[in-house]
Amino acid sequence: MEHLEDYVAFDLEFNTVNHVSHIIQLSAVKYAAHEEVAHFDSYVYSEVPLQSFISGLTGITSEKIASAPRLETVLADFAAFVNETPLIGYNAHQSDLPILAENGLDLASLYALDVYDEAFERRSSDLNGITNLKLQTVATFLGVKGKGHNSLEDARMTALVYEKLLEFDSNKSFLDQQEESHGDNPFATLGGLFD
Repeated sequence: MEHLEDYVAFDLEFNTVNHVSHIIQLSAVKYAAHEEVAHFDSYVYSEVPLQSFISGLTGITSEKIASAPRLETVLADFAAFVNETPLIGYNAHQSDLPILAENGLDLASLYALDVYDEAFERRSSDLNGITNLKLQTVATFLGVKGKGHNSLEDARMTALVYEKLLEFDSNKSFLDQQEESHGDNPFATLGGLFD
């Protein structure tokens, strides 16, 4: 897995009507040296009526949408926030990136890693055979708390799950180094304790 020191984890919520997805919330967290240093969070104005299902799922109301900035403004602000920082997401190459591109913001060249793909590859090892790979399920399994279907919370959970996976890799690397330097002797690390 690619080890990113600095990155932006992002997520968006959308309202799909007549096969068109309208962005209603766009959020991200910026990490530097594995610490959150900034966040971006905005609702997005839309004239398209909000489906009650989406409102119930996300907690986003028509009032929040009606008073929000227009999409062009939010996308410009988000692009400035990201700048040239590598992006990560959770299954974002399936929905979030294409929806952004459809609306004039193509960030595919900055997309460095999909945390869903990593979770999928690790489900039989690091994730103990977990079958449900929804972000909230994986996050809960790893001890990461967050409320799903809020794009800022989802972006944070994505970053924290990524950090946990990096931690697994770091631990494995340490164990491999120990094994190389001490072989199969389980008491080798005790040094001269019994001399």
